[in-house]
Amino acid sequence: MVKGLYTAYTGMINEQKRLDVLSNNLANADTNGYKKEGTTSQTFADELAIKIKDTSSYGLAQKLGTISMGVHIGETYTDYSTGSFKVTDNSTDFAIKGDGFFAIAYTDKQGNSSVKYTRDGAFTVNTQGYLVTKDGDYVLNANDARNGNVNGRIRVDPTQKITVDELGNIYQNDQQVGTIGIVDFADYDYLAKYGENMYDLVNGGTVTAADGRIVQGTLESSNVNVVSEMVNMITISRAYQAGQKVINTIDETLDKAVNQVGNV
Repeated sequence: MVKGLYTAYTGMINEQKRLDVLSNNLANADTNGYKKEGTTSQTFADELAIKIKDTSSYGLAQKLGTISMGVHIGETYTDYSTGSFKVTDNSTDFAIKGDGFFAIAYTDKQGNSSVKYTRDGAFTVNTQGYLVTKDGDYVLNANDARNGNVNGRIRVDPTQKITVDELGNIYQNDQQVGTIGIVDFADYDYLAKYGENMYDLVNGGTVTAADGRIVQGTLESSNVNVVSEMVNMITISRAYQAGQKVINTIDETLDKAVNQVGNV
């Protein structure tokens, strides 16, 4: 009977963690290029123990029993499906149609620069003519994006209109002045989320050529479906409440067993 407390408790903790992930998705529903996260659940591993002075098992660990002690989060995963496109008609807004990421030379507060990857193409041209993100980080050109070089900046004439084709080639006055770099990865499992909509490539990851095409004057929205997330939130809340009821029921049963039956 007491094992039911553990089952209800671990179930409530599991639902709480699921709710944290879901809340983060809803908070970033309007974040450009954000990719929603999800969770999987699994039972706890078998409880093992070694029986003291039991020569029949030769000191090998054996299962304590066949009853599961509850559930916990298996893993948190990212859904990389493409979000909907919204037309802005801003010449420095870009979206990637297909697979691929923009490469950004990100600089932290300590002044250290590293390459980050994002689907957020809300760029702008600063006063020096460099193509940068809204936070002022430089957008890398095609060659340096593939090589992971943080110094591969794109510079244009800030007084002239820019036109960008599907391959990322930038034109001013009918002359090519640069190319926006987009890259892809052999295995997305080697991507680690950094902030809201940027990613790090961890050790073991491989940069590959991207088959996506750049669309100018358009931004990719978050792939979070608010209605689905709200329905999931209701389901999680009801599961959490069910765990509370189980604990209250067992608590009342134990109270009667100790204070009423035990007095007879």
